[in-house]
Amino acid sequence: MNTVAVVGIQWGDEGKGKVVDLLAADAEIVVRFHGGNNAAHTLVVDGRKLIVRQIPAGVLHPQTVCVIGNGTVVDPLALMGELDNLRSHALLTDPKRLKLSYDAHMVMPYHGAIDRAREARLAKAAIGTTGFGIGPAYEDKAARIGLRLVDLLDFKRLEEKLKRNLADKNAYLKAVLKAPPVNGRQLIEQLRIARKRLLPYLCDTALYLDEAIRAGRKVLFEGAHGTMLDIDHGTYPFVTSSSCLASALFAGAGVAPDRLRAVLGISKAYTTRVGGGPFPTEIKTKLGQRLREEGEEFGAATGRPRRIGWFDAVLARHSARLNGTWGLALTKLDVLSGIDPLKIAVAYEYRGQRYEQMPPGRVLLDRMRPVYEELPGWHESLEHARTLANLPAAARHYLDRIAELTGVPIAMVGTGAARDATIVLRNPFAV
Repeated sequence: MNTVAVVGIQWGDEGKGKVVDLLAADAEIVVRFHGGNNAAHTLVVDGRKLIVRQIPAGVLHPQTVCVIGNGTVVDPLALMGELDNLRSHALLTDPKRLKLSYDAHMVMPYHGAIDRAREARLAKAAIGTTGFGIGPAYEDKAARIGLRLVDLLDFKRLEEKLKRNLADKNAYLKAVLKAPPVNGRQLIEQLRIARKRLLPYLCDTALYLDEAIRAGRKVLFEGAHGTMLDIDHGTYPFVTSSSCLASALFAGAGVAPDRLRAVLGISKAYTTRVGGGPFPTEIKTKLGQRLREEGEEFGAATGRPRRIGWFDAVLARHSARLNGTWGLALTKLDVLSGIDPLKIAVAYEYRGQRYEQMPPGRVLLDRMRPVYEELPGWHESLEHARTLANLPAAARHYLDRIAELTGVPIAMVGTGAARDATIVLRNPFAV
């Protein structure tokens, strides 16, 4: 198969960056098709940790071209900083390796200011956004007042649009949100610099990808968040502002539906989420804190501690169905070593009714009681496990049960943070 999508099937932070980095060894092009710099992917290679936010996680492989598609929202100022950081590591030094869609919308400082002020105003009812302005940027896109990367071509016209937007946004910040306004003059000068830096990367990425796929080149589509954060199918309103499903790449990258060959779903061996919202299998005891520390469960983009829970098979089935998942990559199995017994939520219960599928609209999810199945744990370290035969029998049984409950075969198993700490059972590019 020459076109593969990698998507998270939980609430994000599943380890997509590591899997993308691993598969990118076989890919020629890696594509981001939604989200912004609120989605950070952590890569660990040869003991070196690198965090990428807007640039695809395939950047470590010198043969790959990194594409940022039209469905994303790009913070041009943050992107320049990310490029500088990569170049300090001698990465992405060839400008031909990065292509930015003309049609991608830009995240402006006033978007971030509005995002943070709204969250502060909501206080305990806050959604738990990153504060990076992603939601407000998508709002402007839908309202048809957004600024796109293509606007950098005509800077005089861009200034006119920007001044119009600034007048409205600053009035809203001051009068409604009681927050400081954004300095328009400073922003215009920052965008002048960004224009010079980013213009060489602009490209008709939809056309580029179509030609590449027709030529048989291997293309990897990289999801930015998890399915349960999807604006339509997630735990609304505690979601992100874009579609996180594999199907989003058709609009977000400008690729025809018949071009995609396989979807690899990424999930942790347990469950995490960041921010507010329902979480049926959340562990609120000391065990949750232990897993947080051993799994280094802190947001790569924000540093916020993640909430921890048992593996949720109801959630996984829901996500696998929505994405048409070909295989499952299960990460961080090693973190569960030493926990006995282990639990998997196989259903929910509410007022005597059993739910084996996600309740409609997810509106009752915060009232659902998980129905657990207990499995024996293991005490051996998985640090050096590189084949299924290296795993304890209890760990293999745990994997088999997850595959059975989700209806999706296990394709990869993560046994550590490093790139090579992965058991590869099925590589979609090799099929």
